[in-house]
Amino acid sequence: MTTILRLPTEPEQLTLPALLLRNAEDHGDLPALSWRTATDGGNDAGWTTLTWREVRGEAAVLAAGYSSLGVQRGEQVLMMMGNRPEHWLSDVALTHLGAVPVTVYGTSAPGQTAHIARHSRARVAVVEGARERELWEPLLADPTVPLEKLVVVEPADAGPHTSYASLHGTGERLRSEETFDKAWRETRAQDPLTVVYTSGTTGDPKAVPITHRSMVVNALALDRVVELPDHVEHICYLPFAHIAERMLGIYLPVFRASHVHLCADTAAVAATARSLHPAQFFGVPRVWEKLAASVRAALATLPEDRRAAIEEAGETAREHVSYRERGEQPPAELEAAYRRAKETVLDPVLALAGFERLVWTASASAPMPLDVVRFWAGFGIVIMDAWGLTETVGVFTTNSPSAFRLGSVGRPLDGLELKIAEDGEICVRGETVFAGYLRADGTVDGALDADGWFPTGDIGRVDDDGYLWLTDRKKEMIITSTGKNVSPALVENTLKEHPLIGQALVHGDGHSYLVALLVIDTEMAPAWAAARGIEGDPATHPEVHEEIARAVEAANARLNRTEQIKRYRVLTREWGPETGELTPSLKLRRRVIRDQYGEVLDALYAEGGD
Repeated sequence: MTTILRLPTEPEQLTLPALLLRNAEDHGDLPALSWRTATDGGNDAGWTTLTWREVRGEAAVLAAGYSSLGVQRGEQVLMMMGNRPEHWLSDVALTHLGAVPVTVYGTSAPGQTAHIARHSRARVAVVEGARERELWEPLLADPTVPLEKLVVVEPADAGPHTSYASLHGTGERLRSEETFDKAWRETRAQDPLTVVYTSGTTGDPKAVPITHRSMVVNALALDRVVELPDHVEHICYLPFAHIAERMLGIYLPVFRASHVHLCADTAAVAATARSLHPAQFFGVPRVWEKLAASVRAALATLPEDRRAAIEEAGETAREHVSYRERGEQPPAELEAAYRRAKETVLDPVLALAGFERLVWTASASAPMPLDVVRFWAGFGIVIMDAWGLTETVGVFTTNSPSAFRLGSVGRPLDGLELKIAEDGEICVRGETVFAGYLRADGTVDGALDADGWFPTGDIGRVDDDGYLWLTDRKKEMIITSTGKNVSPALVENTLKEHPLIGQALVHGDGHSYLVALLVIDTEMAPAWAAARGIEGDPATHPEVHEEIARAVEAANARLNRTEQIKRYRVLTREWGPETGELTPSLKLRRRVIRDQYGEVLDALYAEGGD
């Protein structure tokens, strides 16, 4: 359990502004928020850092600035920015006014953005630069959208709109401690802290209201199972439109008085970890997969005797983890061997990735490939997989150092319940489960049944020890023409156990068998080829494709007949958020990929009939 810092009032009465005041008073000189800055020439100038006292001072300035624009208590303010200080600080400042900050995904389609602007009734939106300004400007002239003002962060892109710099300057002139203090003290724990709009993959995004109280309840429950050093650092790279980063990157750091490092580019996460050597790290499954691929590629270049030593140390680490997983104390001889292996072999390798100081590692948002979990266990790193939804304020179940099962997503936090419906759907109940989706008129459309249960749309099972095991999203289950149900994630993760296969999509709804799109791992393939003396582009080399064929055959041997892949196509371009195949949290956009590769998928069936 993490040391709980002083709580300024009873937990059921706590608000985010009260916690920020506590941080400024008790931990004012400690670092709170850091971000990379650049010189005039574009070179990296290193980290800029604000202390907790300075963060609260900035919040007071920005609150006065937003108040001067007419932002009022209870109204939503929309934001479309990356993970930059203006975003983080504006979010906290608006909360002190009693306003409701709402982040919109930067990848949202124009129709989704217009829906959110219309539904939220927001009069002010804060956007990053020219691209976002062009997306939002037409909404100012739309009579169905209440939007009145844009604040633009990049000075050169503000045009006729309010620049962030001018808003900040106005705030400095108008700032009043008395007014600032009076405004946030009027906020109650049951008031909305934010509204998170779901991704809207099956229709318009839905609005999920999150209160100060539900955030605090979740934070307290997490603190009972999470073991972290005081004032620990967090690498913040997921979008703030995602409930995971709202909790991990804003609310939990304020609750714990920890240190946030903003990472504006997901491609820079690994480099940021190498420079910071953090004690905790959260990675969605795709991030852990990419990091594992990088380490595997590096290991493949080592001399054989060094690789053998690392593998031997890894077996010792996995055996040590197995004892812990069973809830048993490792024998003294194994404990000593593990400590030696970690100090002399494993930690020097982990140090190259900045991971030798890790004491807490976690993942969520999608089923984690078991081979990736086992790979990291070979370095003594146990990824504490968790599960939750926007509708549950993030984490609902989690593993912990004292109770975990590799491959599961753990057990419910204190005070929360789950059950499995007849069709396998996971249903949840508890204090952090929302009451319903917010309507445009501010009322709530109830989403719970008469007994308080919410159907999550996820399929899973609970084992005899109470651990939850995810199968897939209910809407993503494949139903073959023979009526069999198949989890695409299960098949995809089995295929990806081979290091040459970086990404996979399985298709087969309404067909008699499954086909797949396989993406070659761009980091592992060159190392694999080099180790075998293969020159040129590995993506086109026959030996690489023969190895992928063997990988598919090996995966099929572990799957039942309905789950097996009959045909596949190898692709060489990696899927990503910027090209639309992945969500901002790096999950597959199945519909987008199926649309992009529709002709390829059709051809796979045409090749052999159906």
